[in-house]
Amino acid sequence: MKKFVTIRDVAKAAGVSINTVSRALNDKPDINKDTKELVLKVAKELGYIKDATALSLRYGLTKVIGVILEDSSNPFFSEVLKGIESAAKKKGFNVIFMNTEKEYTLEEEAIKTMLSRRVDGIIISPTQEKSEDIEFLVNSQVPTVVLGVHFDEIEIPEVYSDDTHGGYLATKHLLEKGRRKIIYMSGFLYKSVARMRLEGYKKALNEYNIEFNESNVFEVEEGVENSYKKMLEIIDSEKVFDGVFCFNDISAIGVLRALRDKGFSVPEDVAVVGYDDISFSQFMEPPLTTVCIDKQREGELAFELLHDLIKKKKRTIQKIVLDVELKIRKTS
Repeated sequence: MKKFVTIRDVAKAAGVSINTVSRALNDKPDINKDTKELVLKVAKELGYIKDATALSLRYGLTKVIGVILEDSSNPFFSEVLKGIESAAKKKGFNVIFMNTEKEYTLEEEAIKTMLSRRVDGIIISPTQEKSEDIEFLVNSQVPTVVLGVHFDEIEIPEVYSDDTHGGYLATKHLLEKGRRKIIYMSGFLYKSVARMRLEGYKKALNEYNIEFNESNVFEVEEGVENSYKKMLEIIDSEKVFDGVFCFNDISAIGVLRALRDKGFSVPEDVAVVGYDDISFSQFMEPPLTTVCIDKQREGELAFELLHDLIKKKKRTIQKIVLDVELKIRKTS
C-alpha cells in the first residue's frame, strides 16, 4: 500500500530543506518566489496532502466542525446544510455531517462520535424529546450552537426563526380568507417550533375573537404518510373544517393528497398553508402557500456564531432569531 507523502519526501524531491518546504506550504512571506513555486509544483506532483492531525496538535484546532441534523429526508435541512458548508468553506473549515432521523438515542450517539473525532465545535438541530445531551454539551464547554429550535431553560447559543410570528401569519392569512374552522396539523408539542407556531395560531384566533378549541390541534409525527393518514382520519370523523395550517411543507403534502383523495377542492373547500417554503413547494399542484424561512442564511449564521465561539470572540450567550414571511400561492 502506498504511504502518505510527507514534507520530508517533498524536501528530498525538491532538493531543499524541510523547513523551506514547510514555509512554502504555509505561504510564509520570507521565502524566495522561485523556490516556493518549485516546492508547490513538486508537492502537487507527488500528491502531498497536509496532515490534519499534525496541524491539530500544533494549533489546537482540527478545522473540522460537526453538524447533527434530525431529518435528512426533509429538503429544509439540505438547504440549511448548504448554508453551513458555504460559510465554513470561506473560513477554511470542513464539515462532518450526521443524521439522527429524529431519534434521541441516535442524537446521543452522534454527539459522542463528533467528540471522539475532536471536532472544534458542533451545530445541532436536536429532537428535543429530552435535553440531557444538550446539557452535557453545555457542561463540557464544547463550542455548540443549537439550530432551528429554542430551549427555555438551557443557556446555549441558538439560531432559529420567529416561529410564533410564522404561526400567526399563517393563521391570520386563513382568517383573512374567511376561514373560521381552522385545524392546526402540528408536530409533537415537546418541540419548541410546534409550541411556538401554536402560540401564533392562538394569537391570530384571538384577534378575530374566535375561541381556541384544543380539539382542532392534532399532534402528528412528521412525514408525508403520517399527515396523510391523520388527515384521512379527521375527514372520516366528519369533523367540520375549512382551513388547515400545517406544521411544515412535508406535512402539507400529505394533507393535500388526503383532501384530493376525499374529493375536496383546494382552496375552494379547504384552504391550506404550509411552513418552511422548501424548494419544490412552488411547483406543487396547486402551488403551496407557506411561511418562508431563509434556510441558507440560517445555516450561515449558525456557522458564523460557532466560529466566533471557537475563536473565543463571543463571551455572552447569543440567541439569533430570523424573520419569516408569508408566500401566498394557490392553496389559500
